[in-house]
Amino acid sequence: MPNAMIFDAIRTPRGKGRKSGSLYTVRPVDLLAGVLRALQARMGLDTAAVEDLVIGCVTQTGEQGACIARFAALEAGWDVDVAGVTVNRFCGSGLEAINHAAAMVASGWYDCVVAGGVESMSRVAMGSDGGAIWDARTQWNLGGSVPQGISADLIATRRGIGREDVDSFALASQQRCASAVARGAFDRSLVAVRDANGLLLLDHDEHPRPETTMDSLGGLSPAFEMIGTTYGLDALTRAKYPEVPRINHIHSAGNSSGIVDGAAAVLVASEAFGASMGWTPRARIRSVAVCGTEPLIMLEGPVPATQRALAKAGMEVGDVDLFEVNEAFAVVPLAFMDDLGVPHDKVNVNGGAIAMGHPLGATGAMLLGTALDELEARDRTAAAVTLCIGGGMGIATIIERA
Repeated sequence: MPNAMIFDAIRTPRGKGRKSGSLYTVRPVDLLAGVLRALQARMGLDTAAVEDLVIGCVTQTGEQGACIARFAALEAGWDVDVAGVTVNRFCGSGLEAINHAAAMVASGWYDCVVAGGVESMSRVAMGSDGGAIWDARTQWNLGGSVPQGISADLIATRRGIGREDVDSFALASQQRCASAVARGAFDRSLVAVRDANGLLLLDHDEHPRPETTMDSLGGLSPAFEMIGTTYGLDALTRAKYPEVPRINHIHSAGNSSGIVDGAAAVLVASEAFGASMGWTPRARIRSVAVCGTEPLIMLEGPVPATQRALAKAGMEVGDVDLFEVNEAFAVVPLAFMDDLGVPHDKVNVNGGAIAMGHPLGATGAMLLGTALDELEARDRTAAAVTLCIGGGMGIATIIERA
């Protein structure tokens, strides 16, 4: 079976996901087309050789509807033969796109696939596509559905994780991000976004708040307490988790992921095809995994997904040098580290979505690129990338430097 190799991974900066954000004027199709052109230029890619374009996008409506993968390829001026497919595994969509591409290449049926993701959260509002997950009346045959923030607070309450714990983690995310920016840790992967006239719109991540302190974090109100208590959503959890009579709401805007815009692209191909193009592989995709978990608590998928990926790779937790665990909410990586016994100095070493933001469909692809860049910077071997997913799922990918 051919190895699925990663030859390059690039991304846009993350722009604040509101009208005042620097990427608000950029259509999502143009945001994605920009990274496709950049990947083509960096790799000297003959796009006629790309057999498919697999793109993650969560809110597939309006400007992000109608298979944005195909139309971004056309917008980028790629060969008309390049097909496209847009996938939605909620927050795991960008990583799912890469895993999908890896499976296509490893099957031997494809030689070269480009994968990635896009989300313009400033132009296409989260949840505007509707669906069962947004409807509190949905039962899942298990007792109800609640917003993810309530699930995060439920996890924290059950584990005895308090406000100071999540704020401390959030502060570390901001500090690590600031340090990474200062030393140029993201420079290799970042592709500036310009308008149609070539004028610079954004060349750096816009969401980080390096001035953050424990005091400033502590002054923020819990984001999900009102909807949980006022609208009775907390009560929905008691049928499934009767040992929690009252949820301690601790997640705020400061210790949860930020709403941002962004896009990413990753070139996945077989070793033989890469050699024929004169490319040097950067890493191979060693294993991938997805899993379902209890959908009310929803956010516990990274642990079983990572365990499954490790088992498929014949690896132990200690064999992994770096972990990227999406910071949807601070409790997610905290629970991950506790369950798997992973030290914090291996997890999100350059910060994460609390500092930089979470452009839903693109985040997984961005995290993989961050992990790869840092493996090379530290001269380490293996990294695991994992995300929690709405509806109760998890996804993980293990990469190994070539």
